[in-house]
Amino acid sequence: MLKVWIVGSESQVGKTIAAVLDTTELKVLCTDKDELDITNTEDVLSYGEIQRPDVIINCAAITDMKLCEENPELAYRVNALGARNLSLVARKHNAKIVQLSTDDVFDGKKRTKPYTEFDDTNPLSVYGRSKRAGENYVKEFTHKHFIIRSNWVYGKGGRNFVNALLKSAETDKEVSIPTDQFGSPTSALDLARIILHLIRTNEYGTYHATCKGKCSRMEFAQEILRLAGKDLKLNPAAAADVPTARPDYAVLDNFILRIIDVYEMPTWQESLKEYMEAL
Repeated sequence: MLKVWIVGSESQVGKTIAAVLDTTELKVLCTDKDELDITNTEDVLSYGEIQRPDVIINCAAITDMKLCEENPELAYRVNALGARNLSLVARKHNAKIVQLSTDDVFDGKKRTKPYTEFDDTNPLSVYGRSKRAGENYVKEFTHKHFIIRSNWVYGKGGRNFVNALLKSAETDKEVSIPTDQFGSPTSALDLARIILHLIRTNEYGTYHATCKGKCSRMEFAQEILRLAGKDLKLNPAAAADVPTARPDYAVLDNFILRIIDVYEMPTWQESLKEYMEAL
């Protein structure tokens, strides 16, 4: 029975992966920071020696942009050294590893067309730089890796744009939303589906995995409220006036998925509809 270790199992993606795994076919190991500190090399290696996983899915990360800027050492310990430690386990036990990454490894200045896996990275934030460092460690220490970059990810129980907007619809009369920030909203469920597909293959490498299509933050917000049947005044704003430290242009091209024809993501509208109907 294949043994899958979900690291960061309390994250929105970690919870979603655990929920959709078939436990009749797989043995699932779940750890979060309370069970295992991935920045402690010896503890991670010891856990790996005891459990000997076949697949490691790293969902653990410090994603709070402000916290990363204020405490870069913490960001690099978790996002970079944590990934390194898990890669050491993967190499020692010949396991596959999935490293979740982000569009923040790019600077968001391209705008003319989406970023592919072959575009040069140029992160502007501590968060983005620490995630790129994590990618590099994974590539350095093990070849059996899937580095998966996504963006504007939302899921049940997570701190994300969808849940925050729905909460605002209950408590506020109006909010300001950027009209000049662009991305491809992706549900944690669809991200989990592509991860579970890839780990059964040997198609190793770096992937962009986002739902198809792009939209502005404003268009995204409008569709969320429409599907929820909520009334909330959305005031158009410039990204500079609603600082998030995220790239203004976060559109990723699923280039590798397309050219090797192994998996097709749904449109962001289809994915959002499925998510909203399940709330």
